[in-house]
Amino acid sequence: MLADRAGHLAEVERVTAAAMRGELDFETSLRQRVALLAGLDTAVFAEVAAEIRLTPGARTLLATLQRRGVRCGIVSGGFTQVTQFLVDDLALDFAAANTLEVADGVLTGRLVGPIVDRAGKAAALRRFAAECAVPLDRTVAIGDGANDIDMLDAAGFSIAFNAKPVVQQHASAVLNGPSLEPILTMLGMSADHPGGEVR
Repeated sequence: MLADRAGHLAEVERVTAAAMRGELDFETSLRQRVALLAGLDTAVFAEVAAEIRLTPGARTLLATLQRRGVRCGIVSGGFTQVTQFLVDDLALDFAAANTLEVADGVLTGRLVGPIVDRAGKAAALRRFAAECAVPLDRTVAIGDGANDIDMLDAAGFSIAFNAKPVVQQHASAVLNGPSLEPILTMLGMSADHPGGEVR
C-alpha cells in the first residue's frame, strides 16, 4: 500500500517475488523495497492504516483473551508506523516491527533499529514473555509465513493460520478457514461478543 502511493508498486512486487523465490534474503529485499518509499510524506501512514481490514474473528479473539487476562501482541515484518494504529485500536500489550526512518516529515528510504525478520520474530516472543514473567511453554504464537517458523517453534503452543505446508509442519495446530475465532476453541475458551458485535 505504501509502495502504491510512492508510485513503485510494480518494482516492489518484483523485489518481493525475488525474495519469495529465494533469490534475496528478507533483509536485503526489505531494504530494497524501503528505498523505493523515499520521499513519501508521513501523512501516508494514517491513510494506509485506515485501509487495513482485520481478519474476521481477530477482534473477538483478542477481546476474549484480554478479558481473561491474556497479554496479547503483534510481531510484524511491516512497519511500526502502521502497526502502532493496530496497537492503539486493539489495546495490544506488545508490538515489534521494522521502523522507517523519517526526516523533516518524509521517509528517507532507510530503516532504523533492528530488523524484524524470522529470527527477530522469535526474539520478540521471548522478550514479550520475559517482560511479563511468563515461561515460553505458556506462550501461544499464530503465524502464516516462513518468517514465522522460528517464532512458532519457540512458542509453547503454535497455530499455523492459512499457512503454507512448510509452516504447518512447525505448528502445534493448523487452522484453515476465514476466521481466527476458532482459535478460542483450540485454547479451551468460548468467545465473548460484547454488545452482540461479531467482527
